Amino acid sequence: MPEWTFITHHGLVLLCVSRHPQCTARKMASAINITERTVHRILDDLESQGYINRQRTGKGSLYQINPDLGLRHDLTRDVVVGDLLHILSSSHKGKGGAKQRSGREELSHV
Repeated sequence: MPEWTFITHHGLVLLCVSRHPQCTARKMASAINITERTVHRILDDLESQGYINRQRTGKGSLYQINPDLGLRHDLTRDVVVGDLLHILSSSHKGKGGAKQRSGREELSHV
């Protein structure tokens, strides 16, 4: 049985874009452990729904997130993307004051 996570691939791609607006699809795919083609499909989904704007910069892209759009599920429409990304990007203190990361950090070297 495959391992499951709380955040969908769409959410993880959006998180990658928020942390690294010039990150390539290849690097996102590697960090999330999905195919580059899947990342491109997700980026297209996010752009077509207005969650991101993509600006071509030579060979790459620069992404900008629209933080004011609500999440897509009926139970979460009152939560905006900016709030979700803020929570996922925040560090929280665990036991003994040690910081625990709430998101993946594989792209920190990008």
